[in-house]
Amino acid sequence: MSTKDWLEKDFYRVLGVSKDADADAIKKAYRKLARQNHPDVKPGDAEAEKRFKEVSEAHEVLSDKTKRKQYDDERRLFGSGLGGFRFPGGAGGGVNMEDLFRNAGSGDQGIGDLFGGLFAGGNRARTGRAGPRRGSDIEGEVTINFVDAADGVTVPMRMVSDAPCKDCHGTGARAGTMPKVCPDCEGSGMTASTLGGFAVSEPCRQCRGRGMIVDDPCKTCHGSGRGQSTRTMQVRIPPGVSNEQKIRLKGKGGPGENGGAAGDLYVLVNVRPHKVFGRKDSNLTVTVPVTFAEAALGSEIKVPTLNGPAVMMKLPPGTANGRTLRIRGKGAARSDGTRGDLLVTIEVVVPQGLSNNAKEALQAYRSAVDEPDPRAELFAAARG
Repeated sequence: MSTKDWLEKDFYRVLGVSKDADADAIKKAYRKLARQNHPDVKPGDAEAEKRFKEVSEAHEVLSDKTKRKQYDDERRLFGSGLGGFRFPGGAGGGVNMEDLFRNAGSGDQGIGDLFGGLFAGGNRARTGRAGPRRGSDIEGEVTINFVDAADGVTVPMRMVSDAPCKDCHGTGARAGTMPKVCPDCEGSGMTASTLGGFAVSEPCRQCRGRGMIVDDPCKTCHGSGRGQSTRTMQVRIPPGVSNEQKIRLKGKGGPGENGGAAGDLYVLVNVRPHKVFGRKDSNLTVTVPVTFAEAALGSEIKVPTLNGPAVMMKLPPGTANGRTLRIRGKGAARSDGTRGDLLVTIEVVVPQGLSNNAKEALQAYRSAVDEPDPRAELFAAARG
């Protein structure tokens, strides 16, 4: 994500949220707009792809506390000028803010050069061309079923991101031509001027901070050197992923510039619920009904497993309703190759209809055991 985007785009407006919106509101707005405009939902719709990219860019910044603060601070500082000083033409007037703010946080040439000559009393200007720039991070979203989440799966993802223009290869000039070095700044992108008695380095007005001038712009990108890339890639979802977990794939994001590293891909995983099984970390859960006789006398019962054969489990005599038993090694896969456990919750089923013989047998059972009142302690506690 370039600083140019931070200054020229209103990410709050893109997501349709207020500037004081909390993280939940931002996430909700993003997910709604991303689903509406995803390339898989609207294949071949260029406007929807553009909108999807804008929404992803906005969410990338506003969902990260650090990036959001930096974005708010820089727009507050440079969106309204600094002590009356404004960039030539304004942030939206063509100044290449990407070069101006390059490596602003690393101490290299960039924003520091803008004020480098302010108190130095000299004509300090940038001497280097734009160096390597890391590619932008991209966020995608996939939905997988419960079994694939437990065992891991490889899924195809269609990604839309910025890339060098295919026709001009990022130069901004028409095929067969090349941009020329700006004669005013000699390719530095910055010039020195005097402002109120102070020497100030500012973006070159001739080349608008690029250091190069394009006499014959590329008709595809209109001289920007940037295009839009749509590609399908195979993404490996690791075993044991949970619902709404975000996975980072290093170097799978937008391509870098001038030899810079590629950005990262962040994949938000949605997991469809299972009709029988649930998840607790790497353990699977299942509720198994048993009869009163099985719970009281003890028994061996058959228990289903996820995507595998059923197993036999010993039910101890006197098993209470709601008790949870553990079957080891039958849970979800872990990253180290081991598996979690299957947690079996016992549900004692009360028969809805009894024959006369069954009723007589239960009456005889109640007389035989002569059980104390199971609610006696409850009422004693209620009385204090």
